[in-house]
Order: sequence, then structure tokens, then C-alpha cells
Amino acid sequence: MKFKAFLTENGVTLLERRFIPAFEKMGKICHVYLTRDHIFFLHNLLTNDGVQSIAQFRKDALFSEYRISSQNEDRIAFSLDLSLLLRALRSAAAISSAVDRLQIKLVKKLPPSSTNPMPFLSFETKGYASAVIQDIPISKPLSRAQLLELQTALDDAQDLPRTLVGVSELDRLSNFVERMKQLGDVMGVEIGKNGELGLKVSSSLVTLGAEFKRLMIVGEDSEESNNGDGGMSVLVSMKHFVKCLQCLLAKPDCAFYGVGSHGGSLTVVFQFFVPGSRQTDKSISFHCRLPVLDPGS
Repeated sequence: MKFKAFLTENGVTLLERRFIPAFEKMGKICHVYLTRDHIFFLHNLLTNDGVQSIAQFRKDALFSEYRISSQNEDRIAFSLDLSLLLRALRSAAAISSAVDRLQIKLVKKLPPSSTNPMPFLSFETKGYASAVIQDIPISKPLSRAQLLELQTALDDAQDLPRTLVGVSELDRLSNFVERMKQLGDVMGVEIGKNGELGLKVSSSLVTLGAEFKRLMIVGEDSEESNNGDGGMSVLVSMKHFVKCLQCLLAKPDCAFYGVGSHGGSLTVVFQFFVPGSRQTDKSISFHCRLPVLDPGS
């Protein structure tokens, strides 16, 4: 299998300043999944415990040149330490302003005091008078069976709710949740059929809630109402809800909330606009899925 690409200046900015810092808040390790046309960063997709995060980029959103080949239909996936990736990107950006020549490729090298070659993601940066190579250790690339399992989990995670409501006042939402999180471990979330998002947390002494009204509605009203008025309500871990808000480090322009089929999850889809416009940037997608709690637990 082979992979070689050149990051653009915009690609470095997207990853180094926005998406990798956001993903690092989700967890230290993530899967990188490369296909012929897209690059995915996937967190927690192969477990049913905790927040799942999926970031997807068209190859031209990050790279000027992009070559990939493998026996698994030109698909390659591996896991890596996000802190090492972020350090390599920052170092490369500091070495040279000509970041369009930041080359990334998969290599196998012999580590010191070892007789077995190990896989690395290699970054080569060319400055005015020198070239610097940084090698990030990665896991062994996933086998065909493991890749099929990851693809199946990705397909499931990309099954979005039929109805989503969009919040553009993200700072206000974040500040409110920051005040709420000390009151309890469980957040009640209600999606209204007329474009409402309700949040509520209770303690033994006080109940605090907020409702965002007249929000943008995407999709169709779901027939699967569980609160009697056409809306959907679920309970989620406060810890998970707060962690999901760390994705605001990626600087989205809007966040859409929806309840998955049969009330099995809470999905948060982050929307990004083309710079200088109100048009959705379709080259980037980013969303999280939060597991819901049993009301009787």
C-alpha cells in the first residue's frame, strides 16, 4: 500500500488551528481513514461507549496532490496519537512559509534497537536552506476485515436524524451549558417540531433550563414523537454534552441538533460556511453522536 500527498496552506490551517485541537479534546487517539476522494478522522467509532466524532474532508480541501493505492480498493486506515500529529504540523508550519510543499507519506522504517520495520506517517518540510523530516509512529494499517468493520461503523454513524434544528448562537449556547454543568450529571434535551431546542438540568434543590426558539429546521418532521407534541426528548450525560461542545474549537458557523431513530442517540452536526459567504462548505463535514441514557437509570 502507498500514500503520498502534499498539504496546502489551507489544509495546514484547517488541521493545525481548528480540527486537530478539537479532535484532541475528544480523545488522544483517533483513526485516520484515507480513500480515493476523502480523508476521515474518526474517534470512538468502534465502541458504543462515549461520544463518537466524525470529520470528513474532500481531498482537495487539504491537499494539492494526492496519491493512494492499496489492495483494499485504495483504502487505508490506521490510528495515531493526535498530539504527535499536531506537533508535527506546527513544527512544519514554523520551519517554512512554503507549506504547499509539506509532503506527507506512509513509510516503514527500522526504529532504534529494533529488528522489525514499523509504520510511520512521515512529514517532509523543505525550507530555504534545509529539509526537515518528522516521522510519527502509527498503528499497523487495518486489515481487510478490520477496514470493513470500520466502514460499517462509519456508515451507521453517518445515518443522520430525519429532523435537525440549527443553533447559530454557539457562544451563548456554550456559556449557558458551562453554567449548567455544575448542577447535575444528566442533561435533558428536547427537539421541538417547530424549531425549538430545550436544555434542562436538575439537582435536589433547583432545576435550570433554557429554550432556543425559531431555529432553522432541516429535514422532515419525524413521525416518531416521544413527548406527545411532535417533538423528541432524550437524556444524555452532561460530561458527553460538554465534551461535544469542545468541537467549537473547529470554528463551525452553526450546530444542528437531532435525535436519532428510535431515540437511540443525540446527533450534533456542525455546519461550516465558505469564507466570506453564507453558503455551506460542502468539502467539510463534522458531526458527533452522543449515546442516550435510560430514563429509568
